[in-house]
Amino acid sequence: MILADKIIRLRKKNGWSQEELAEKLNVSRQAVSKWEGAQAVPDLERILQLCSLFGVTTDYLLKDEIEIEEYCDTSDSTLRRIAIEEANVYLKQRKRASLKIALAAFLCILAPIPLIVLGVASENPLFGITETLAGVVGMLALFVFIACAVPIFVYCGFQNAPYEFLDKNEPFELGFGVRGLVEEKRRAFSDTYRFCNILAICICILSPVPLIVSAFFGNDFLCVLMLAVTMIVAGIGASIFIVVGVQNASMQKLLQKGDYTPKEKARSTVAESVGGAYWGIVVAIYLVWSFLSGDWHLTWLAFLVGGVLFPVVVAVCNALTDKKNKE
Repeated sequence: MILADKIIRLRKKNGWSQEELAEKLNVSRQAVSKWEGAQAVPDLERILQLCSLFGVTTDYLLKDEIEIEEYCDTSDSTLRRIAIEEANVYLKQRKRASLKIALAAFLCILAPIPLIVLGVASENPLFGITETLAGVVGMLALFVFIACAVPIFVYCGFQNAPYEFLDKNEPFELGFGVRGLVEEKRRAFSDTYRFCNILAICICILSPVPLIVSAFFGNDFLCVLMLAVTMIVAGIGASIFIVVGVQNASMQKLLQKGDYTPKEKARSTVAESVGGAYWGIVVAIYLVWSFLSGDWHLTWLAFLVGGVLFPVVVAVCNALTDKKNKE
């Protein structure tokens, strides 16, 4: 097998186009095209770059009689290298985690429902529930849901700890064949990802329908029940977003594409820091407002308003970060 065929074979195994390979070698696409067409031969410097990039020996590239890839030892590389086995383990782990994270998020959405429903029921003599009892039971239910959700989040966080470098702006490189493997999985998943996102969007858009319909009956308790249904349906939509989103993000992290390019990861680090403080303030406002007013059936709106304003806060922080980086 001649050098031209070996370059084609190795490039395709890594899932790179000629343009992508040319960019990594700092040459033109035409140069790569000539190498693969056996119209030209890379110089010694490019040969060494190709060996390092593909993780193969110079003997394999230069000797036509060697047709089976000979991998070189890259253990002294300063960059963390992800092999195929590690990439597969990571993708499988994130797929399982996506279901757990979606469940925990769904429990958080369900948490305030008993408090809201019982709060309104206590105002109706038919149910015979005192306001105090409703508040106590509702709060207990809320804390039970949260107590079930938080350990799931923590567990998933511990499982993802060995791969935290993928979320941070730390350089790494993919081993031979990893890029091609992940690209193939991402292409196979793309149809499912699009369908589930469309489905989740439709579910979230339709979720307020029960609440809107109940408004025509003029029954407060019915409206609250339909609000609970709306939250459950919206929670299902959000869970679908999370399941496919986590899986798609795991592939983007390995490929360093989309929201996980070095530039975007630097911005997300700022967003995470701001987000932690922001949601802490929102929770504090919710609790203070709730205990001072006793309007538990209304104070959950603090989270709704907080959710609407959060993207604006993140956008402002990103703009300030970009401006600072340019300076």
